[in-house]
This record gives sequence, C-alpha cells and structure tokens, in this order.
Amino acid sequence: MPKCETCGNEYDKAFVVMMNGRSYVFDSFECAIQRLAPACDHCQCRIIGHGVESDGTMYCCAHCAEQSGGTTLRDRE
Repeated sequence: MPKCETCGNEYDKAFVVMMNGRSYVFDSFECAIQRLAPACDHCQCRIIGHGVESDGTMYCCAHCAEQSGGTTLRDRE
C-alpha cells in the first residue's frame, strides 16, 4: 500500500504529485501542501494561492510583505 511522504500513513487512495521532475506520494492535499508549498517569509503560513513576491522573497499577501519592509511587490507570472 502507498505510504504518505509527510505523515507516513499507508492509504489505498494515496496519490502522486510530480514537481520539478520528482514524484511525491501523499494521502491528502493537506500533507502535499505541508511538504511542497512555500512558506511566507513573514508569518510562515503555507502559500497555497498566488502569493506575492518582493525583492525575490515570497509572502502570502501584500500585508506580510509590507510588514517585512517589502517595497517592490509583484504578482507571480
């Protein structure tokens, strides 16, 4: 039975995610997000939407970027 790479649960409905040429096995989207999604540089929450970028640093929102002193915000393209 497939085993989740984040929590170790063996689950018959596990799924595979391909990212950057590597495959990962997960039992839930929650585990996939915890393993693969980037973290906001200010509040450390996982960025599961578009997020924003300021001077090469990723944030979950414009508020966090501004709180960290970000001056040049851009949406991910």
